Amino acid sequence: MRIFDLALKDLSQMFRDKRSLLFLVAMPIVFTFFMGFAYRNTGDDANVDHRIPLAVVDPEPKALLNLTLVTRLEASDSIRIEKMTEADAMAAFYKGDVAGVLVIPLGFSEQVSAGNEAQMTLIADSTSAQGQSLYQLLRVPISQLMSAVAASRETADIVNAENPSAEQSVAFELAWGKWTEASKVSLVKTEQAVTEESSDWTGGNPYNQSSPGILVQFAIFGLVTSAQILVQEKKSRTLQRLITTNMKSWEIVAGHMLAMFTITFLQTSMLVLFGQWVLEVDYLREPLAVLLIAVTLGLWVSSMGLLIGVIAKEEQQVILYSMIAMFLFSALGGTWFPLEAAGGSFAAIGKAMPSAWAMNGLQNILIRGLGLESVWMAVGMLFVYAILFFVLAVWRFRKIEM
Repeated sequence: MRIFDLALKDLSQMFRDKRSLLFLVAMPIVFTFFMGFAYRNTGDDANVDHRIPLAVVDPEPKALLNLTLVTRLEASDSIRIEKMTEADAMAAFYKGDVAGVLVIPLGFSEQVSAGNEAQMTLIADSTSAQGQSLYQLLRVPISQLMSAVAASRETADIVNAENPSAEQSVAFELAWGKWTEASKVSLVKTEQAVTEESSDWTGGNPYNQSSPGILVQFAIFGLVTSAQILVQEKKSRTLQRLITTNMKSWEIVAGHMLAMFTITFLQTSMLVLFGQWVLEVDYLREPLAVLLIAVTLGLWVSSMGLLIGVIAKEEQQVILYSMIAMFLFSALGGTWFPLEAAGGSFAAIGKAMPSAWAMNGLQNILIRGLGLESVWMAVGMLFVYAILFFVLAVWRFRKIEM
């Protein structure tokens, strides 16, 4: 009960401060509208090639099956083929210049035509929208290619011609042509859907990026008031007196953290409902997934706020440290723009940030249309970061106690 009493005391102090309403409610809403408007204007650029860049490593470009597949992909309105060596392709992938690398092994056409096993390799980020789109776009033509080869081989065996290789080649051309005719309508529909997604990376609603982005950003800065209370207790020596009571250290830490978590969770819930009802951001399509992200986001942010509170010596330092944390995690974590657009080492570093995991989980729901299973990794990583910051905060708090 003493933990709850301490948390309620902190909450009552926070809500008496009228400035907290400005940081917790007004500013996030204003910034959400502003960023959404900016994303809407950015998405109107018709001169940008929005096709997904795919590096193709093809050691035998004149082989029948290689040429057939690459020709089909080059005709796609959703994929932009870039032929490279394997070394150049992997370098471009790690820099973020291409969304994936399709490696066609040496002897692929010959091995498959002979009925032997030979597999192509797609290297892509399975957590990104472009990586998932590449998989879906490649799955259909590759499946059709392999089935056409199987059909031609069966035809050659049945005919039992004197020249089975030539007969199989003719049968393959016929089967592939039939596949192209039969799948033309469905293939066009699939590619058009992905083209629309890639040309409007916000999923048709610019607030799908700005709403979760501002939600994560201001969850960090919203801890200014609660962290300042901890600093005030240290300055007035209230915290030192609490330590001398029969209240254990972990109870003091837990009480302050509970208040911080409550503030963060309430702010997140308010922004989720605002996004759902006002901005038409479909958070409630997967309510349990959003709830899990909100809880672990609150745990991470409140742990970090606790660390800021025990480190800072003045209220001004709380504001400074909170702003540094907000801008650092926001800029690197993809809250302002998708990390896919950054590329290179910036994107690689950003993807390790806890804010990036929160954004990835929310965008899996809002933009990529995925379900509950798509957020477990993000939830787990946010929980790990929460534990890390909490341990650091407790370690620092014990120095105060000493």
